[in-house]
Parts: sequence; C-alpha cells; structure tokens
Amino acid sequence: MRRRSLLIAVPAGLVTLAACGDGDDSGSSSNASDSPSPEASASSAAPPPKIVDGPLPAITAGTKFDEKPTVAKGGGEPSKDLAVKTVIAGGGKAVAENDFISANYLGQVWQSAKVFDNSYDRKTPLVIQLAQGSIIDGWRYALTGKKTGSRVQFSVPPTWGYGKQGNEQAGIKGDDTLVFVVDVQDTFNARSSADGKKAAQDDAALPKVGTNTDGKAPSIEVPKTDPPKKLAAEYVLEGDGAEVGAQDSVLVQYEGVLWDGGKEFDSTYARKQLTSFSLQQVVKGWAQGLTGKKVGSRVLIVIPPDLGYGDSPPEGSGIQKDSTLVFSVDILAKM
Repeated sequence: MRRRSLLIAVPAGLVTLAACGDGDDSGSSSNASDSPSPEASASSAAPPPKIVDGPLPAITAGTKFDEKPTVAKGGGEPSKDLAVKTVIAGGGKAVAENDFISANYLGQVWQSAKVFDNSYDRKTPLVIQLAQGSIIDGWRYALTGKKTGSRVQFSVPPTWGYGKQGNEQAGIKGDDTLVFVVDVQDTFNARSSADGKKAAQDDAALPKVGTNTDGKAPSIEVPKTDPPKKLAAEYVLEGDGAEVGAQDSVLVQYEGVLWDGGKEFDSTYARKQLTSFSLQQVVKGWAQGLTGKKVGSRVLIVIPPDLGYGDSPPEGSGIQKDSTLVFSVDILAKM
C-alpha cells in the first residue's frame, strides 16, 4: 500500500487524509468551484484520439498571450478528431502528462459560440493536473508536449469531453463539440522547486533548511535545543508571487521531520507526488504558517503540539504525542 499525505485535518481532530491506501492517488484534494471547469466527468476512458490541425474557428480579438480571447462561431461541421493548433509557441518548459499546469483559458460551444467558462474574468488561472480522471481527456492530449508560454487552441468532440451526458451546469449538451483557448503559464511535477531568493537564516534557535532548487528534498538541520513554544514560519527562499490567503488552496512540495531526532515522517519528495489542498483542511500550524507567504517561496514552519497533532497523532505515522513538527514547504502555486 502506498503512503499518503498526513496533513489533512478532519473535524474529529488533526488527523490524516489516510495513512495508506490502494489505487491511484494524485495526493491532491479537490478545489470546489461554482464555475464549470474542464474537470473530468464520470464517463469511462476513451481510446486516444487522432490529433489533427483543424478546422478551428478564428480568434478575432485578444490575440496576445494571456489576453482574454474572442473566438468566432465554428463554421460547418467540427472535426470528429481532436483538432489542435499552437497559436503562440512558447519557449518554456514542456508539459508532460500528469503534470500540474497553471493556465488561463476560455471555453465555448462550437455550434453556438456560447462561452461556458473562462478564467480571465476571474483573474485566477486554473491549476489542475493533466491526469486521467482529473480533467477531460481532450485537455490531456492537446496540451501534453506543449511548452509554457504557449497559447493552444483546440476543439474537443464529446468522446474526449463530457461524453453523451454533457455538463448540465455549464449548459453543454451531449452532442456539443467544445472549443478551448488555453494560455499555458507554468507546469509543475515531482521535480519542481521553489525559485525565490535566499533569505537569511540567522536564528540559531530554529532549524536550517537547504536552498537547493533541483527538485530534491532540501536538508533540514534541527538544533539540539528545546523547541520553540510558539509557531515559527520563516522564509528560506522568498518568492515574488501572490500572497497566500487563509481561504486559498495551494500546490506544494514539502518534507516533515520531528524536532526530536530529526526523523522524516512525511514527504512529497519520497512519494514523488505533489500535493494540493485548501488551507482550511490542514493542521492549524500549516494554515497559519503559510497564510501571507508568497507563491514561489520555500518556508520553514515549526509547529508546536497545540497547532499540530497534539495528543492524537495519526496512527502509524511515527509521530509521538505532543511532538513538535518541522516542515520545509515549497509553495509552487495558488489554486
């Protein structure tokens, strides 16, 4: 059985998402939204599509990268295959399947040009994993291999969209072909790291955290002294992204060790999986420690027992009652 994140809190106390489990697990928690998005439907997986280069309707306005586009109504019958066009070729990192991507997008129905969703008006890019079951297949196949900084336009037949059931919330019928314009801002995977500037670590009473940005777990050196009684949350690498709010969800890499002895008890690096969650779902020390910190940062968090697991540590975690916990957290994106 594969070990999962220990961070998620439930109403009964500060316990786990699950200590272990079977089956596929991206390590992520859901991020509910009132707006329709390209999240996967419950339909069974379809065979891989044939990818063709058209037809696709014209983008008539908002033609620059990360500008809200206006897209014409589809002319004639759409392709029964997945039509994909790189409108603007970026020069950044290549997107791989199972990566998390950050992207702005607009989606509309081919036949009517009705826009059913766009992230530009919300002024918040979508952060989602290109994994089967997480997003409609059309996105997975259209965006895999594209580079960050690219604008990609594609049309998705029902087979690789929402299937015959459509998406009632979005007003999408079971026979609708969908047209998307996606501006790929960034991509993240198990090799991703924070990219901020080094911050001073000059408090001898706090652990020292490594500043490597190669995607490997940073070192955590815990001093041989008594732990602090209050929460400590300090930059190791300070990013220049947006500040994380108390209601936000985040995509992170992290490593957790015990203050006593420095033994690791949880790590995305060891699982080779990023984790996403709402700050309202995690132990209080995490929520308080990350609130106000900037995206792109690595943060040291020292959590006293009353803000961690207290006298109810997760069974099988190796965490003793009333343990002080030490975390290195890379804030990759805000969701």
